[in-house]
Amino acid sequence: MGRVTQTCRRSVLRAGAAVAGAAVAGPLATGCDAGSGSPAPASSAPPRPAPAPHRFAGLPVQITHGPRDRPRVALTFHGQGDPDTARALLGEAERRGARVTVLAVGAWLDAHPALARRVLDGGHELGNHTQRHLALSALGEREAYAEITGCADRLRRLTGSIGTWFRPSRSQYATPLVQRLARRAGYPHVLSYDVDSLDFTSPGAPAVTRAVTGEIRNGSVVSLHFGYADTVAALPALLDELDRRGLRAVTTTELLTR
Repeated sequence: MGRVTQTCRRSVLRAGAAVAGAAVAGPLATGCDAGSGSPAPASSAPPRPAPAPHRFAGLPVQITHGPRDRPRVALTFHGQGDPDTARALLGEAERRGARVTVLAVGAWLDAHPALARRVLDGGHELGNHTQRHLALSALGEREAYAEITGCADRLRRLTGSIGTWFRPSRSQYATPLVQRLARRAGYPHVLSYDVDSLDFTSPGAPAVTRAVTGEIRNGSVVSLHFGYADTVAALPALLDELDRRGLRAVTTTELLTR
């Protein structure tokens, strides 16, 4: 997932503006340079308190989906990239009554600290996607743990909590070692997913929509990214299709709560 070029940045912002409508223009993620653009101004008011991780009795450490007997799904976003596109995505989700889970990269929060408040104030969840978005499963124990706790420290400083969920970077599944390290850092569960939008390959908005709607069903957890124009452009059609099927987009915690 290379950094998005300046041309991509311009196309993303155009797409974000088109999608956001009356909403504030918003962020991007994994594909764009996290340091691009001006950082969002930090608010003098304390961020809205973030819930702490919750242990779900009877569920495995690594969670790939929720209950299949209820018409709910979780849209989860890897949080990194241009903040304008992220705000566009969040604004569109809120306009449609959808709530999402954002797994933020710590370095992204360092560059754009106001986005922690923006996510929580929109009724969404904020979690941990490591500090630098490295290939976590390839790291040694000490460095991998530092990646998890580095982001957790940023989240705690900005929100008062280490975040609701942890997802390893650059891998759909956490290795047994990463699962142990996540539990040591305070995360009872690791959040995986059962539907991959493949938006990071920039296949075009219709392809992103097809990838999700072709696999999504009751209880699905969908992997999406803030960092790509295709994701912004695909979101309205995706939410339309969820409405048509009677599927409600909720936070991951709500998805798993009986």
